[in-house]
Amino acid sequence: MDLPNSVVISEEGPREGFQIEQGPIATADKIALIDALSNCGLRRIQIASFVNAKHVPGWADAEAVVEGFTARQGVEYSALWFNEGGLRRALAFGGKLTLAGFISLSASEAFAIRNLNRDRAGQLEAMRKYVGVHQEAGVPIAKIIVMAAFGCNFSGDVSPTTVVGTVADGLAVAREFGVEVRDVALADSMGWATPGRVAAAVGAVRDCWPDVRIALHLHDTRGQGIACAYEGLRLGVTAFDAAVAGLGGCPFAGQPGAPGNIATEELALLCDEMGIATGLDIEALIEAGRLAERIVGHRLPSAALRSGSLAAFRKRAA
Repeated sequence: MDLPNSVVISEEGPREGFQIEQGPIATADKIALIDALSNCGLRRIQIASFVNAKHVPGWADAEAVVEGFTARQGVEYSALWFNEGGLRRALAFGGKLTLAGFISLSASEAFAIRNLNRDRAGQLEAMRKYVGVHQEAGVPIAKIIVMAAFGCNFSGDVSPTTVVGTVADGLAVAREFGVEVRDVALADSMGWATPGRVAAAVGAVRDCWPDVRIALHLHDTRGQGIACAYEGLRLGVTAFDAAVAGLGGCPFAGQPGAPGNIATEELALLCDEMGIATGLDIEALIEAGRLAERIVGHRLPSAALRSGSLAAFRKRAA
């Protein structure tokens, strides 16, 4: 397949990053990073989680963060929630946030039990309830997210057939409520993806649903993230999640300290070198990544924070 002309990179660093940091991060610092990211050319930024502070204390201040950041025209700001309570909290910011729900299912039942205390039947029942509540509130269901789409620390390999079955489950729930979903995100929740696994899973989903738009949410747990992104680009994938400086990681993966999402600036650099437009300012992203590193108080995974962009060296050489 031909490489795409352009891709959309959705920034998840603030939401995903601050949920896993051990020490408390000041609300003002979270806001400062969001405001810095707003000036990097990003079109979508996920900025907070409306979740139980007992389980995810890093987002106990979600309301204060959403109230405090400065929205930039042309940028969609979103938040994450998993239940009706989280939705109600998000609805209070409907004028500032782009509100959309997701049918979220895990391809690994073991991970779903660990993450949300739900087996397969429990996941489906929860999603039926979730979709119904969103319809009542007038909030659209935007896509299906398949967690643990490439493997699981608790149950091992996840086959493309299992991924297809999980997507089918999500589409069946959507049909029950008359919802048309054309976007599917395959999430590497625990860093099991390799280029071969990405090709197999993307191919299997496309074989069943050729019109579905596939997005990739890749972690760099084992250093395979950017290689998997390259494979996704080679396959024509046009939507990716990333996190500035490589912030984040899944708190339920059972692997403390592992790197989180692929770094936004590194993915943008890869695309730029391949002639694929992102609309992102790589230098501004690198500076935002350095700010993130100062905020969390420790080194973050992105090599670009230390090496800089190629464009900067080309300019110097010229």
